[in-house]
Amino acid sequence: MAKNFIQPGQVLTLTAPTDGVVSGNGYLIGALFCIALGNAAQGEQFEAQVTGVWRLPKTSAQAWTEGAAIYWNNTTKQATTAASGNTLIGHAVADAANPSEFGSVRLSA
Repeated sequence: MAKNFIQPGQVLTLTAPTDGVVSGNGYLIGALFCIALGNAAQGEQFEAQVTGVWRLPKTSAQAWTEGAAIYWNNTTKQATTAASGNTLIGHAVADAANPSEFGSVRLSA
């Protein structure tokens, strides 16, 4: 193996932002989107998954199509198809109806 390899990178140790993190919720750490794998208070280290397919809260009034680009609205803490002002986090892996509370997203680390 190459001598400069650090880790596979699916799970990272990060620092919890203001208000901390709750297991299973999505967070932006800088421009990196992740899912917290445990609870942590602000400033504490936590394990975060940055790959995989996740059921995420979505903008209810949107219909998603399989393969659609999905963004994170850090104000509403919801996944959305609206690119403007939001951070690209991955792609829809299944259609999601309008209205619906959740959608399935493959994260793009």
